[in-house]
Amino acid sequence: MRKLVALFITVLTVASLTAQDQPKFGITWSGYVKNDIFFDTRQTVSAREGHFLLWPSPLDADLNGDDINAKPNFNILAVQSRLKALISGPDAFGAKTSGVIEADFFAQANENINLLRLRHAFIKLDWTKFELLAGQYWNPLFVTDCFPGTVSFNTGTPLQSFSRNPQVRLSYKTPGLRLTAAILSQRDYSSRGEDGVSSSYLRNSALPDMHLHAMYSSVNSESNTGFIMGTGVAYKIIVPRLESSFGPVTMYKVDEKVGGITAIGFLKLLTIPVTVKAQVRYGENIADVLAVSGFAVKDIVDNITGELSYTPLRSMTFWGEIHTNGSKIQAGIFGGFSNNMGTKEAMSDPDNPVYGLATNIKSLYRLSPRLIINSGRTRLAMELEYTSASYGSDYDVNYVPDNTNTVSNLRVLIAVYYFF
Repeated sequence: MRKLVALFITVLTVASLTAQDQPKFGITWSGYVKNDIFFDTRQTVSAREGHFLLWPSPLDADLNGDDINAKPNFNILAVQSRLKALISGPDAFGAKTSGVIEADFFAQANENINLLRLRHAFIKLDWTKFELLAGQYWNPLFVTDCFPGTVSFNTGTPLQSFSRNPQVRLSYKTPGLRLTAAILSQRDYSSRGEDGVSSSYLRNSALPDMHLHAMYSSVNSESNTGFIMGTGVAYKIIVPRLESSFGPVTMYKVDEKVGGITAIGFLKLLTIPVTVKAQVRYGENIADVLAVSGFAVKDIVDNITGELSYTPLRSMTFWGEIHTNGSKIQAGIFGGFSNNMGTKEAMSDPDNPVYGLATNIKSLYRLSPRLIINSGRTRLAMELEYTSASYGSDYDVNYVPDNTNTVSNLRVLIAVYYFF
């Protein structure tokens, strides 16, 4: 009996010591309350009652030639306020484990604004040289180590890729170097086509959105100086439709698809007084990351079944930013330019259907100076966001907009944060 008791005590002691070596399960809460007050000099193309600004609305002349969209507007919203839960727990499969659930009140559409929506929800397994992330997180084209620090929630969109996707992401890491491969699906940010905005185009391809990225960093942790640089490439295939039709009548089953390549390069320089960031992006059919992009019908492949071929719309984008590094007061300026390069291959007819986002914009640029003042857990931020877009009314066989007219909008934004 004594031996049995001694053995039981020994087992409990070993288990207790082993448990002490393991991280305890816990949840750390964080987030902020944010109120945005903004004024626009004209009507805009935006989401959530004007909160997420994309670009100014095009010229819309009435019978007298007056521009209907040349009308200012304002709003006050707190829907960007968010709550984040960082979950920690014991090791698994020899890796450190963690999880994140983050939500805000931005909702998924204008119709349900103010309702809670899921931003991020992922599990992470972290080994010495490998890291596995599974769940909903930023699209890899949104580089979390190098993105605009604008006050506006659009974070530089459409010049900066903006999307969160369900994904599986595997990274190999050594001191300074990080290589990442990821496969993605679509949920809140989806491709556009004949049936509007839908994830079905990617799902019906039976292939995920595929990414490969490489990043090298050399940063002094004490002085926070150095540089980060990297590049990435993505390839996505979508299926625009499964059947040809004439109105509500199904004609034939068709086998159609359109592919698109996207590539980015980025650089971030950290010095004691200022931080400089820059990124260049070439994209094909990337309306799902809120870029000026899409695809077009190239030609009729089969006159009997009505099967079509397609070609992606291309765009080239550059943005840059510089800001001071003060903890109390920070000043910065963001700027960028996007150019619509038209379809990758010529269309058989300029009047063929085109699907996407802002495919009638030839070029767009933005300039956004800002000032941020921190005091304790409170932040007061001010930003001027000037966006100019050139809209076309005619198109060539590559659907490059022509006979353009330019419209501009100035947004005055004041934001108040309280962090917790």
